[in-house]
Order: sequence, then C-alpha cells, then structure tokens
Amino acid sequence: MLVLDGSASMAEVGHDPAAPTRIIEARAALRLAMPQIAPLRRVGLLVYGPGGADACSGIDLRFGPVADAAEPVIAGAQALQPGGLTPIADSVLAAAQALDYRTRPGIVVLVTDGNETCGGRPCALGAALMTEARDLTVHVIGFRVNVDFFGWNTPEQESYGEGRTVAKCLADRTGGKYVSTDTVDELVAALRETLGCAVIGAGHRAAPVEPVTAHENAPAIADRGA
Repeated sequence: MLVLDGSASMAEVGHDPAAPTRIIEARAALRLAMPQIAPLRRVGLLVYGPGGADACSGIDLRFGPVADAAEPVIAGAQALQPGGLTPIADSVLAAAQALDYRTRPGIVVLVTDGNETCGGRPCALGAALMTEARDLTVHVIGFRVNVDFFGWNTPEQESYGEGRTVAKCLADRTGGKYVSTDTVDELVAALRETLGCAVIGAGHRAAPVEPVTAHENAPAIADRGA
C-alpha cells in the first residue's frame, strides 16, 4: 500500500524558489517508477491532507491493492490537490487495516515531506503494529523533508537530524527502511527499493507490548477492526 502525503506543504517549493513544488516532483517520480513496480505486485493508494471536516481528517483510501496499478496510482497522484495537515499515524493505521494486517502479510510505503502534525504517535503505532500484525513492514521515504522541531502537535518529536522525521521510527520498529530523498531520481530509486521489493514483511517479531493508540484521542489499536 502506498501512502502519499497530500498535505499543504507538498505544494511548497522548499529552499529553492525556482524548483518545482514537491507534489509536481512526486508525480513525476511515480510516472517513472510505477510502470516498473506494478508488474511485481498489487498496489493500493491512500492519500492524506486535503478534504475532511478539519485539517487532520482528510485521509482517503483511493483503492486497495490491485494488479496493474500503475495508471490508477499515477492518476490518483495527478488529481491530488495538496491541503491540510499531516496525520501520519492515522494514515498508516488506515493503510494497515486496508491490508488486513492482523491476518495477512503486507508492506506499507509512506512518502512524506515532514512530521506528524495532528497529534498522532507514529513510534507507538510502529510498536503496536509489530506486535499485532501477522507480518507487516512499513517503509518510510522522506522527500525534501521540512521538520518543525517545535511543533506542539508532534508529541514524539526528537532531534532526528536533517532529512529525518518522527515517522522514521515506523520503519525502525517494523523492520522497514527509512530513505531520505531530495530529487526525482532519488525518489524513483527509493520507490523501487521499497514498493518494488520482492520480500513481503520483516519476518520477525518484537516482544509483546500493551495495545496503544495511533492518536492520543483514538481508540486502542487492538480494539479497531481490520
């Protein structure tokens, strides 16, 4: 399952005012990568950011895993108009549920340009997924990352260094990879390495932990349906 950042910052250009916006470059990368990835596995698309009743509720499962997904993924990215904030934890949980993570192996690939900004807890979610999932790996691709280290709505933020987000711990805790990218070519390579990889799941499990929530006001993950 591909989780694509559609938050408002994806419409920004970053440090170089002459550069294309992040969403334009992400679309270009998907046009190059998806025709090579789609023959290898079924792919679904979930986006977050625009729409919803508030800036944090715009989580949209466009479609679950399907064969020959290149065209629908590319079309979904092309239609995406960035807006809203960045509910990373709730979006990754929704993607895991779409994969029926408790009973089936699967991979989630998150492409994000920044941090959780909706009060979610990606690190706690990663620990819960590792314990409760049958075999789920979350890979995280940081794309031209812009991190606000002082954001009040990022409760787990620490100093992860340039090009890193709090979402990195989703990869760390599920046996996935974190890849920092700044160009279209780097993003294409990262998508091939993660979404196009041949092995599903991390193949190992951490020690059990107590059920936790993706968001401080959300129900415990153990109580949610698949």
